[in-house]
Amino acid sequence: QVQLVESGGGSVQAGGSLRLSCLASGDIIYRACMGWFRQTPGKEREAVATINRLNRDGSTTYADSVKGRFTISKDNAKNTLYLQMNDLKPEDTAMYYCAADPPNTVYGGSCSDRKEYPNWGQGTQVTVSS
Repeated sequence: QVQLVESGGGSVQAGGSLRLSCLASGDIIYRACMGWFRQTPGKEREAVATINRLNRDGSTTYADSVKGRFTISKDNAKNTLYLQMNDLKPEDTAMYYCAADPPNTVYGGSCSDRKEYPNWGQGTQVTVSS
């Protein structure tokens, strides 16, 4: 069982920045999908940004609401997935979760369209005040 531990959440004012980190207990380089999702009370969890290892150009997928403001990246040497969040807005307030597939997997579809992942972190709260 892979463990994912998020950190970096907190409270900021609108326009501020935060960087979330997700440390995996094992290698992340060959996982089919990795990504960040968020959820607010009473709403479904939504994909924020994902990476698919089959994207040879390293391209990533973002929710329309965060394009141009958030950047997902990963450091394979540190087994860590990041989410840089700039120009934060009150509507970005949510619990943010890291998700990942097991090692040595492939997935031919959209990582952001998937609702189920075998591994989830415990979440880190992001609160943006106006």
